[in-house]
Formats: sequence, C-alpha cells, structure tokens
Amino acid sequence: MNASAPMPTEIGTSVRELYTDGITARKGAFRADFADTVREDIEKAYAEARTRPGGAVGRGPNRYYVEIHPEQLRGFRELVDHPWVRSVCEAVLGPDYTFVELGFDIPFAGAVNQPWHRDFPSPGETRHEHRLTSLAFNLTAVDTAEDMGPFEIAPGTQWQHGGDWHHEMFPPREEFPDYEARAVRKYPRRGDISARSALTVHRGTTNHSPRPRPVLVLGADAPGAGNDGRHDMAVTRSYWEALPDHLRRHLSCRVVNVLEPIVQQHTIEGLVMGDA
Repeated sequence: MNASAPMPTEIGTSVRELYTDGITARKGAFRADFADTVREDIEKAYAEARTRPGGAVGRGPNRYYVEIHPEQLRGFRELVDHPWVRSVCEAVLGPDYTFVELGFDIPFAGAVNQPWHRDFPSPGETRHEHRLTSLAFNLTAVDTAEDMGPFEIAPGTQWQHGGDWHHEMFPPREEFPDYEARAVRKYPRRGDISARSALTVHRGTTNHSPRPRPVLVLGADAPGAGNDGRHDMAVTRSYWEALPDHLRRHLSCRVVNVLEPIVQQHTIEGLVMGDA
C-alpha cells in the first residue's frame, strides 16, 4: 500500500476534481498484489452469490452487481484505512462520514453498453445547495484494456437536476449523444483507486474481450445522506470488536452473531438495463 499521508494540496485537487468533473483518483494507492487478492475474493463471492436467488442483480446482459460484507474482503481494513480514502472522505463529507456499501461490478464477455445513468436520484442538498453528500470509491481488480468495456463518465453531470428522468436516474435516450460527446473513458490499473460522485452520469461499455473486468465498490455517506437504507452491510461481533475505534466510528453496519448472505436491493437498475 502507498500509505503515505497525502499532502493538503493533493486533497485540495481531489476535492476540486470531484466538484468539477465528478471524479478523481490516486494512481498506485495499493500494491498490484493487493488488487489480486481483491479479485480472488470477488470471484469467490460471485460464485457463491450465483447459487441463490437475489445473490446477484443484473445490470445489463452479462453484467452483474453483488453486495458483500466486510469479512468477505481480506483487505477491507487496509482499504478503508488508506490515508487518501480517509482524507477525501473527511474533506468532502465531513469528519463524521460513514462507509455504507461494499460490493462489486463484473462485466463479462458480451456485456454491452449500458444506458447512461446515475446510481440514485439527486438529493436536495446537491440540487439546491451544490453540495455532495456521498462518494463511491472504485478499485479495479484487473488492468483495464480498451477491449474490456472501460468505464465511461460524463464530467460535470453530477449537478444536473434529473427530476424528469426515468426513476430520476436515467436521462432520455435522445440526450445520449450529449453524454457521448463529453464522455471520458477510464483505464485504471491494479492498485489504482478512484472516488466519484455516483450522481455523475456514467455507463459501462461493451466488453469485447473474453476477460471479465471486476471492480470493487465502496460507498461513503455524509451524516444524514440516507444511502445506508439502500444497503445491508453487517459484521460479526468478533470482527467488530477487533476493529480499532477510529474505523468503527466510520462503519455503518449491523453487528450480528452470524452473517447471512445479502439479498440484492438494486432492482431498478436491473429492470431498466434489461437484465433484472
């Protein structure tokens, strides 16, 4: 892990990029072999999720999303305790930010262009106060190549109102050329991590390769943002008690005696993207 504390100027740049482009990143934040263990844990969790109803939700043909518990990811503590991750969260969301979501996306061979979308409706604080109340961190588990269906994002669209969009998340198709004209493709490599507003309009693109492109997703909220209601993260009591205090205060989850698999709640995305 490149755990050096980020300079204030670096965090200032990251905040500025989040408020202008809607996305920022730190290259080489982790070792490549850290990303390899993430890929192994994703593959194991995906295989388990596909054995039960509601284990994985379709986000388009040959593309799935799965939420997991922290204990299913060996590097969870290293991820949430990374100085850049913590510093960006505090700078954007305030000192009382919480992690509310852990999951992953996998576009397999044959995954097609998703419709342009954001991940949930824009909250009032963003629409009216020009303030971001949540962040999505993405850590690639593979080196992204052009033929693997790179993530595509339309910078600056986190501020679009979206009140008249389908489910307030999907802009009308006649507007797609506008997003394509401003779209930027991302090619992260193992060890890179990005932070974005999930309101910034984006899509996964067609995977022409035989290889999947798994990406870990870590969601963080400012106090009162309310995205914890969309997720069901839990930890066992022994895991919770072993966490240091400074991590426990930033983790929004249930503490249980026995973990139960998460039933995915992201049904709207699956229906609209054509593969619920």
